[in-house]
Amino acid sequence: MPARSKAQQKAAGAALSAKRGETPKSKLQGASRDMVKTMSEEQLEYLASTRRKGLPEHKD
Repeated sequence: MPARSKAQQKAAGAALSAKRGETPKSKLQGASRDMVKTMSEEQLEYLASTRRKGLPEHKD
C-alpha cells in the first residue's frame, strides 16, 4: 500500500535510513521509530518511494 500522506512518506524514509544504518536509531521520533521495529526494509522502501505530488501533508 502506498503512503497516504507526505508525513507518512517522510517517516518511512527516515526509518529506512535507520534500518540501513545510515542514521542512528536514537535520532528517530514518533512513527518512524515504530516503523523501524515493525516493518521490513522492503516495506519501508515501498512506502518511502511513494510520489509525494498530490498527497496531503497529514491524513485526517
